[in-house]
Amino acid sequence: MTSSADQLPVDTTAYSLSSKAPAPPERREGDRHLTLFRVGAMSVNGRRELCLIKNISEGGMMIRPYCALVEGEALTIELKTGCSVPCTVAWVRDSAVGVEFASPVDVLEILTNSSDGPRPRMPRIEVNCVATVRDGGMVHRMRVHDVSQGGVKLETAVVLTEGSDLVVTLPGLDPQPAAIRWTDGGQLGVTFNRLLPLADLVAWLQLLREQLRAA
Repeated sequence: MTSSADQLPVDTTAYSLSSKAPAPPERREGDRHLTLFRVGAMSVNGRRELCLIKNISEGGMMIRPYCALVEGEALTIELKTGCSVPCTVAWVRDSAVGVEFASPVDVLEILTNSSDGPRPRMPRIEVNCVATVRDGGMVHRMRVHDVSQGGVKLETAVVLTEGSDLVVTLPGLDPQPAAIRWTDGGQLGVTFNRLLPLADLVAWLQLLREQLRAA
């Protein structure tokens, strides 16, 4: 039986609660699923251009622009309608460009109050925590790389089979019945049988952000 999460497209734009701007990619990464990078608009030297947003944090973003940019260049990026943020190009690596915001932005506010139109689900958020994963009678602790309403990406040394049924518990959230969608070395892509309620996920992410700032 196909779950509601399986019927949704995969958004590969990553969001982070970090106050730092994204670093240059260490290697070229292939897209595992259909690419649905968020489209952004930017103003450069008085002209309006489009870009694809690959990664966004409170301190900056990684984009794929459709025009040439150079390190140190000033621009503004429209994160949502009527909200343009001044920023500076921090680095350029092939088709990827890193920009730093002039001041931090509220990533969760952008996600939950975007006026770009209806979204099928909340995109994935990069987090750093440990989940408890039950596989039959075995219980494992696994590092969480990112989370969305539809699932999580986990890191583990345990060998598990694609398609296996699991129960995933993120600290502070209810246990979620789930299934392994893909495996790649020590990483697992896990989809929840039901979408996490948006309000619950946002509240949990706000708590993680507060803990991160207090650390």
